[in-house]
Amino acid sequence: MKPYVVGIDIGGTNTVFGIVDARGVVIASSSIKTLKHADVNDYLDDLHEGLTRLMEANDAVDKIHGIGIGAPNANFYTGTIERLVNIPWPTPLPLAQMVSEKFGIPVAITNDANAAAIGEMTYGAARGIKNFIMITLGTGVGSGIVINGQLVYGHDGFAGELGHVIMKRNNGRLCGCGRTGCLETYCSASGVARTAREFLELRSDDSLLRNITVEDITSKDVYDAAVNGDKLAQEIFEFTGNILGEAFADFTTFSSPEAIILFGGLAKSGELLLRPLRESMERNMMPQFKGKVKILLSELKEADAAVLGASALGWEAK
Repeated sequence: MKPYVVGIDIGGTNTVFGIVDARGVVIASSSIKTLKHADVNDYLDDLHEGLTRLMEANDAVDKIHGIGIGAPNANFYTGTIERLVNIPWPTPLPLAQMVSEKFGIPVAITNDANAAAIGEMTYGAARGIKNFIMITLGTGVGSGIVINGQLVYGHDGFAGELGHVIMKRNNGRLCGCGRTGCLETYCSASGVARTAREFLELRSDDSLLRNITVEDITSKDVYDAAVNGDKLAQEIFEFTGNILGEAFADFTTFSSPEAIILFGGLAKSGELLLRPLRESMERNMMPQFKGKVKILLSELKEADAAVLGASALGWEAK
């Protein structure tokens, strides 16, 4: 068996790619701009040039077992990207086939949260865990559900969109998916910033956040204020953790996971988020599940996680 795989993570701004060995060590990585390319064929030329250069520099030519790709709205079954919000390429786009033909290497593709779950199971906190849910807390809320050691794709390849479970049926926030009240609108990094704007508008108490132009507030600003003892900022984390805990209690009834693993910028908030999350989860949990579900933080390094997650799929590519 060839000793390496390649992981490619396609984001709206950058595409990061790397060569990974069987132990999950990223041998080398690089990136190209995604949005520079209005034509997908130009993008593939650029990707081929950058990745070939990386393989030549690391003596990996003809040593790649497979390529794994993580991308928004990518379908593992069909190898296509079904819909692109921020990238101007035509869809559905048969990207797995196009990349495979370009490199002469088998390719598998899935969405970015599923890739993170596979990476965690192969190299990270979920090694040895057969039932878990991966939650990515970034600009949005993504998820990958693993049951009996298998990622759940559903009949059409799109299963596991837990960020779009509706948490507030009435007067919920408008979501990018077109519906209202989705978990993502409350518990993503952008959701935390929305909560901050609402709290500042509705309340009159002092806060360090009032020193920032309200439209410019980020989740990092809320975190910094909370760490400095700002009561309003701490309440924003209480509010966020409470909703996330309610959601996790509901998710548990579906697949009875041994663990829920958190990844992404917001997961780095530590006990500010985790304490209210755990308390809310246990408070809302069905009796038979209480005390059974661990909340774990990802063990994949932020810089390598996307590439590692996608690369883990490369071992399965046929």
